Amino acid sequence: MTSLVIAEHDNASIKGATLNTVTAALKCGGEVHVLVAGANAAAAAAAAGQIAGVSKVLHADHAQFAHGLAENMSAQVLALASSYSHILFPATASGKNIAPRVAAKLDVAQISDVTKVDSPDTFERPIYAGNAIAIVQSADAIKVLTVRTTGFDAAAATGGTAAVESVTAVAVSAKVTFMGSEIAKNDRPELTAAKIIVSGGRALGSNEKFMQVMTPLADKLGAAMGASRAAVDAGYAPNDWQVGQTGKIVAPQLYIAVGISGAIQHLAGMKDSKVIVAINKDPEAPIFSVADYGLEADLFAAVPELVAAL
Repeated sequence: MTSLVIAEHDNASIKGATLNTVTAALKCGGEVHVLVAGANAAAAAAAAGQIAGVSKVLHADHAQFAHGLAENMSAQVLALASSYSHILFPATASGKNIAPRVAAKLDVAQISDVTKVDSPDTFERPIYAGNAIAIVQSADAIKVLTVRTTGFDAAAATGGTAAVESVTAVAVSAKVTFMGSEIAKNDRPELTAAKIIVSGGRALGSNEKFMQVMTPLADKLGAAMGASRAAVDAGYAPNDWQVGQTGKIVAPQLYIAVGISGAIQHLAGMKDSKVIVAINKDPEAPIFSVADYGLEADLFAAVPELVAAL
């Protein structure tokens, strides 16, 4: 029984989500191999070999993998799939793009957003916006999983001594061509990797007030900035700041929710945070039910006072 983890990387280093996925793979039993498919990605493959618990790194190097196109990546995974009992992807935008293609071609059921491995064939995943946990047992010979990274601790990035083995890159798909990308630049930590997140809700009232109130707090704490869906829909914050079921799933060391009522869709995206602080003037706000510390106060007075005290 051997598991294959599909690494996320930037061709130079391994992204944090891969470390959590390796932990999930180790719980499936047997050896864990990691596939690093990229362009001039020898550094990323070497870094994958140092991850604790990894037995082997498969390195497919070709220009067609430079941008991680799902069509090319899935073809590479399928070329290797028959040797593995489990194929695991981080439940990120990239993983969710590749995994269904692999599962469909293998004619197996994909198991999505796994938060716990009970046994090699039994997994737990949230349903109904996290209000219930489904226990799923699979009889498929090859199990294709996407792993909710907040459900597993990250494997140690150093200490491993896995050998790096080159594999032949599969033929490029003629149906897809990379045309370009527009990358949002942000001086703050990336939301899903940040240790501290400050999030604002609709109660902030406008984009101007959102920035006026939230930015000084984020600056003081060195935090990433997030927002509820209501705040994003109202135009107070950009889409890539959205935390929740339809946004990003986060689990920082500290999550500060300002003016967020705590709808179940938002809670599904942040309730695994280690410490949750809520500031809201509504004592009945659902956010207080998951908060470790709650402050019933007017955010426009409380947040500047907090910033001044830090």
